[in-house]
Amino acid sequence: MERVIGAPLAEVAAYAADPTNAPEWYANIDSVEWRSDPPVSVGSEMDFVARFLGRRIAYTYRVEELVPGERLVMATAQGPFPMRTTYTWEPAGDGTRMTLHNAGEPSGFASVAAPVMEAAMRRATTKDLARLAGLLERRA
Repeated sequence: MERVIGAPLAEVAAYAADPTNAPEWYANIDSVEWRSDPPVSVGSEMDFVARFLGRRIAYTYRVEELVPGERLVMATAQGPFPMRTTYTWEPAGDGTRMTLHNAGEPSGFASVAAPVMEAAMRRATTKDLARLAGLLERRA
């Protein structure tokens, strides 16, 4: 999913790439606790607690790639199923085009519910990007 956010690229990327901010703009994320010392860098690990489709999910993300102001890739180091989240940022007129892509491989019961989960993830991602845009555009 992608969205143009009416705020400078440096501001959007810095805010979105800081996992501490995730509960403010991700509707389903309840908390984030650092396992490693901030700020975010390749190898950083954070514990996330989320709610998804009525269930509590706890997982640890590890930063695999970070190009400040361009790209952030995190993948689960532990959790209910492997998942990778990629953020990218690029200039878009006076704002920033941010893409947010989640990819995962559900297993067990989750694999049966994969089509429902995929649709729910698309809806949630669209809402999360809108929430992020609202937060940052009010500041700009």
